[in-house]
Amino acid sequence: MKNSLLYILFFFTVSITTAQIKVADNFFKDYAYYQATELYLEVLKKGDTTEHVLTRLGDCYYNNSNVQLASYWYKKAVTKYKDVNPEYLYKYVQTLRSLNQFEESKKWTTVFKDRKKNDRRVKEDDVFDIEKFEALESTDRVYVDFQNLDINTKYSDFGSFEKDNVLYFASTRVKDSLLDEEKIYQWNKEPFLDIYQSEISIEDGKKIVGSPSPITSNEVNSDFHESSVAITKDGKTMYFTRINLNNKNKAKYDKGGTSQIKLFRAKNVDGKWKKIEELPFNGEDFSTGSPALSPNDKELYFSSDREGSKGLTDLYKVKINKDGTFGNPINLGDKINTEGRENFPYIAKDSTLYFSSDGHINLGLYDIFESNILKKDTLEVYVKNLGAPYNSGFDDFAFFINNDTNTGYFSSNREGGKGGDDIYSFGRYECKQLIKGTTRDKISNEPLAKVVVTLLDEKGKVIERQTSNENGEYEFKDVGCDKTYTILAEKVIYRPDSKDITTSQESGEETIVDLFLTPLIIDSEIVINPIFFDYNKSNVRPDAAYELENIVAVMREHPTMTIKIEAHTDSRGRDAYNEKLSDRRAKSTRDYLYTRGIEPDRIESAIGYGESQLINGCSDGVKCTDEQHQENRRSKFIITGGYVK
Repeated sequence: MKNSLLYILFFFTVSITTAQIKVADNFFKDYAYYQATELYLEVLKKGDTTEHVLTRLGDCYYNNSNVQLASYWYKKAVTKYKDVNPEYLYKYVQTLRSLNQFEESKKWTTVFKDRKKNDRRVKEDDVFDIEKFEALESTDRVYVDFQNLDINTKYSDFGSFEKDNVLYFASTRVKDSLLDEEKIYQWNKEPFLDIYQSEISIEDGKKIVGSPSPITSNEVNSDFHESSVAITKDGKTMYFTRINLNNKNKAKYDKGGTSQIKLFRAKNVDGKWKKIEELPFNGEDFSTGSPALSPNDKELYFSSDREGSKGLTDLYKVKINKDGTFGNPINLGDKINTEGRENFPYIAKDSTLYFSSDGHINLGLYDIFESNILKKDTLEVYVKNLGAPYNSGFDDFAFFINNDTNTGYFSSNREGGKGGDDIYSFGRYECKQLIKGTTRDKISNEPLAKVVVTLLDEKGKVIERQTSNENGEYEFKDVGCDKTYTILAEKVIYRPDSKDITTSQESGEETIVDLFLTPLIIDSEIVINPIFFDYNKSNVRPDAAYELENIVAVMREHPTMTIKIEAHTDSRGRDAYNEKLSDRRAKSTRDYLYTRGIEPDRIESAIGYGESQLINGCSDGVKCTDEQHQENRRSKFIITGGYVK
């Protein structure tokens, strides 16, 4: 007898646990992650540590952007279950990356790679960050018009700087009809780099770059390399890069056979660049190049591999004194510089630093990055990869932007270009839209205040939450174009409402989404959808438990509320049997509420009335449809006290 009782209790516990998981799954499906979390945690306390429960807990926190707890539950799942779905390994790696646990993420990235060898999200290097890589590839919410300039040639053209409607850039294009072998750079069998300029005009609202010509000076361009221009705001001083030359204007090589590059300064004299001078912080055994000026022209930024550099080349800055002399070069530090190459700095008018690097996470080779490191009152320095379409799997570098027009240039040797390196012009904007609406009581149609409205992406991840104002109004600004969202409205003692929408591709459009919440309390009754029982059964099914959670929510919101439960059947079957069956169902419903923490003294009674209180004419002998009989099969939750509107 004792063993039988234990078996019954065990079976009963398992049944309740299984039912709660199904209820939690329903909440999860409806994006109700908080409710789902509570139920999954309850199941966990009862000893259920299945892969499903652990990974679902991880997903609940992941979709609510609680990376710490998501990582905690994913870890339990992936360490306990060796054959866990690889997608949870993937998500676990992402949470580790977000928590800066890079060594651990490398370990699990390897596991993920072993499970999904052909997955395009993985590469050969161990430090590869899957989620960031996908984000960099994506052009979602990035709207950029860019084009390969007509001035590009089959040779290398790169390094743009725009000043007073003139575009300055470097090019290996052929100046003469015949190529002198001494004027060929043996590295790439192209002519040496020179600095060129093109007049810029506006025609029909579009920027037109005119035919290039060598820079207006016989002193800047030599028979060897010159490139990378930066010009002061007053247009009187230009900084540029040149290969190291000896007194005979021939390339000068160091002991290792390398001709280093150096920075030079030129003055504008009657429209021509004259008075060329080498900057004092160059060196004979290291390179210094790629000049960039701060917005106030008081600092010069550059790239160098001098002693003290963290990597192959680092970014530096040096103060420009009022008398034209310079301070000591200062390394920009570990936030910017890596063990790889950092080069081509540019500082925009808003003090954003742009540069190229192959050491930070990238799509391949050089990528263009931005950082706030130079901005005043910066609390936390960031380095951000600009992603596609600026960056590709090739070299992308030499970024320039005009903050006033949001237009600029970058250079790339990506596929589809005209030559080795090409210059691309761009105009960028964000396609933003507005989603707004009103939350209303579905029965009265009156605006409903203090409704929690959630914007979710197509994967169910929470993007933003708001609470509707006293007029029931809400709005989500800066919503992405051409994307699918779910708008979910929730308020305690109301049944939630949700709608799926897809935004258009036009920036600035508004989408009106009104949401209608059905009150759970009508007059003196808590009204929920019909709860169903299996034929001749009284146990609470998961779909019924899902509905009963509305009763739990209402009674938690009103902690002094008391109710009585009534269960009714239709007229089919024997009267006495229907009364006993409905009574068992009423008490089973009551017992479920007990398991959810509702105190026994708050449920005054749970009585089944069988077919004694039909609400239509479908009595014995009367022919009715299934829908009409269904009206009589109902449970009622009548408020008996403790409720104040």
